[in-house]
Amino acid sequence: MGYVAILFVVLLALGVPLAFTVGISSLMFFAVTPGISWITPIQKMVASTQSFPLLAVPFFILAGNLMNETGITKRLIKFANVLTGHLSGGLALVSCVLSSLMGGISGSACADAAMETRILGPAMLKRGYSKGYACAVNSISSLITATIPPGVGLILYGVTGEVSIGKLFLAGIIPGILMCAILMTTSWKIAKTRNYPVENENPPTLKEVWQALKDSIWALLFPIILIVGIRFGLFTASEAGAFAVVYAFIIGKFVYKEMSWKGLWKVTKTTLGDNGVILFIIMTSAIFGYGIIYDKVPQTMSSFITGLSSNKYLIMLIIVAFIFVCGTFMESTVNTLLLTPIFLPIVKSFGVDPVHFGIVFMTTVTLGGMTPPVGTAMYSSCAILECPIDEYTREAMPFLLAVLAEICILIFFPQIFMWLPNIVFGM
Repeated sequence: MGYVAILFVVLLALGVPLAFTVGISSLMFFAVTPGISWITPIQKMVASTQSFPLLAVPFFILAGNLMNETGITKRLIKFANVLTGHLSGGLALVSCVLSSLMGGISGSACADAAMETRILGPAMLKRGYSKGYACAVNSISSLITATIPPGVGLILYGVTGEVSIGKLFLAGIIPGILMCAILMTTSWKIAKTRNYPVENENPPTLKEVWQALKDSIWALLFPIILIVGIRFGLFTASEAGAFAVVYAFIIGKFVYKEMSWKGLWKVTKTTLGDNGVILFIIMTSAIFGYGIIYDKVPQTMSSFITGLSSNKYLIMLIIVAFIFVCGTFMESTVNTLLLTPIFLPIVKSFGVDPVHFGIVFMTTVTLGGMTPPVGTAMYSSCAILECPIDEYTREAMPFLLAVLAEICILIFFPQIFMWLPNIVFGM
């Protein structure tokens, strides 16, 4: 795999798209390894698309795009503003709360970062927020969206590692809420120091909260229906995705009445593009994964890592550090598909619950999208507000440190969130 690694780094440095980087470097393995048929990579690419649980990914992406087109996002912003608009840096706090509410709708950190920056970013700049702060808040708070169900990353991890997606969904709820609280506290402290303005002069009344809640209730019910449905066997994760599409269409067309046929066509085109990219990455990653297993990379890394320590918490810290570095250079989907088969067997050998590791793993992997040099969520936010990367990096440091602190909490105190899936699904 030495030649493959060198080619991979070179292509990455040249700016070749990640899917092609993974695919070309994977084919290099077959070119330099005797005795392997060239039919194998074709078979692996096709086989990687024949997974029933994987159907959940395109369904949830379509459902998220449908809901973003139906006015649900607008109602969620109003609800978040009612809850936090009376605090210093109200719009920054709205971004954190909105990401928590959007977790059940979007499931994609990059999509959430772009959407929130496009909607909230210009208003934040008009009120005196710095570009770097506005981009950092909107970008890093989108990490909540990927943690609270139904995050697409959790589905990919579950499919790749053969881990219960229902348990992952439930396990992500408390870490997502905790992340919201930590990022809100960080945002508020910075805003308070800089005297950023409040949006509402007075705290909300119960009537205002109730009215905003009623307006957004269909969106808030969505993740609850999914989790209950999966738990009680009404549908699998893939069928839940199909239900989500129907639910989103009905709410947009017949309840809020904001879904037009033109909007539906726009959603369809966007979804086809999103799914095409993800599917191509999955197919090329399947070849890469075969090469990794053929060359016994998991066993080699396992022997190396287990030789460093017998303490499972130290092992997890080492793995998280490695994943974080990978996340700064590669897109989260690629990292999920490539690294899960390597590290999941290692942590399982130390007695770590795969659901526990999945939450830590996906939080760390997705965080890479908010960090330089190639974070997709970071670039989306900075491009929209025309913010220099160096300014973003300075302003993002307190938020990144806050998330890393939470990851350490999740590693050492899994009982904080693991009790929920254990109670609902059993040990």
